[in-house]
Amino acid sequence: MHRPSKSGGIHRRQLLAGAVALASTIAFPALARADYPEKPIKLVVPYTPGGATDVIARVVAQRLTVSLGQPVVVENKAGAAGNLGAAFVAREKPDGYTLMLGALTSHAINSVLLPASAGFTMDKSFAPVAVVGRVPLVVAVGPSFKGKTLADFIGTAKAKPGGLNYGSSGNGSPQHLAAELFKRQAGVDLTHVPYKGSSPALNDLMGGQVDVVFDTLPATQSFIKGGRLRALASATPQRVLPDVPTAGEAGLSGFEVSSMFGLLAPAGTPPPVIGKLSASLKDIMALPEVKAALIGQGVVPVYTTPDQARTQIDEEVGRWAKVIRESNIRAD
Repeated sequence: MHRPSKSGGIHRRQLLAGAVALASTIAFPALARADYPEKPIKLVVPYTPGGATDVIARVVAQRLTVSLGQPVVVENKAGAAGNLGAAFVAREKPDGYTLMLGALTSHAINSVLLPASAGFTMDKSFAPVAVVGRVPLVVAVGPSFKGKTLADFIGTAKAKPGGLNYGSSGNGSPQHLAAELFKRQAGVDLTHVPYKGSSPALNDLMGGQVDVVFDTLPATQSFIKGGRLRALASATPQRVLPDVPTAGEAGLSGFEVSSMFGLLAPAGTPPPVIGKLSASLKDIMALPEVKAALIGQGVVPVYTTPDQARTQIDEEVGRWAKVIRESNIRAD
């Protein structure tokens, strides 16, 4: 009878011990992800408090805290048009404990317009969790414009090429690129007057220094309701203001622009963590009180899966890259 050697038994025991150790290294992280989250989560907003991104983040953070059973703490990291906070999150450990509620349209534009200095790319730096809101843009004129409709404005602009000015919240902003898209689709020539933010642009629109803006509903709606600005159209598929037609209804088919907001994690975040966050957000975004809170701020609440979010982000990058290239837009 053949007897196994002592050295062979030792070898088998070593293999068994190695297999157990390997199984442990696989099982324990999986167990940790199943228990996620086990400590507070940091939700970075790459802008100052009070803006649309911050408002959305605080609504989401409050509900995620309840859903996940751990505090979700909003931290504002403003600077460099949102690039500072976005780059910070891109460099963080991909464990689900540092997330970003970002203005995805702005980040998509920055990643194309400032590829060397942005500090991130939208396709490689982040793992999308969900798109949670869209902020519609409206075409608004001041009291000095006597026309009543979008067709009147387009007709006036065509009659005076380059003679009408549009204000934006800065070179390379979504408002700037929306205007450039409008110019191409409407076949008009408008002169760009960049400002450092929406507020000074809107003030000059009301004062008659510029003729039109393509700005967000949250920034303009109080002035529209107060009669200080007049909305000619919304750049949306459905009406967002009852008495204001969509651009399509007003005769400019296909002019649809909104600023997209969503939750991102650093690239490499484990799929079970992304899945748990996604499932929580799906429930949160269906709550009537959450929808009402966002709608009250001029935000259209939405929910996408991580895969849908990835597709929409890729489409956003491609769309604005084309506008930047064809309009020869350069960073300041």
